[in-house]
Amino acid sequence: MNSLFLLLVFIIAALLGYKVISSVPQLLHTPLMSGTNAISGVTILGSLVSTAFALSFNSKIFGFIAIALATFNLVGGFVITDRMLKMFKSS
Repeated sequence: MNSLFLLLVFIIAALLGYKVISSVPQLLHTPLMSGTNAISGVTILGSLVSTAFALSFNSKIFGFIAIALATFNLVGGFVITDRMLKMFKSS
């Protein structure tokens, strides 16, 4: 594919994602974050499988980076969701 076309798709996806996320009411933010954490778990599994079947050393390095970033995203999402849910508990 043409790299200019891929850049255009990336820009449109970023703008559309920003528009969708900015219009989410605060009441739905916590359940949506939990759903996003589940998607991050799927990303970890996909990067694990991709890294396992990688042939070159560079591909294994990129796979390791993908695993680390997806894990960081997953753990951070659960920590933030837990903190948000603690705000609604009565003391």
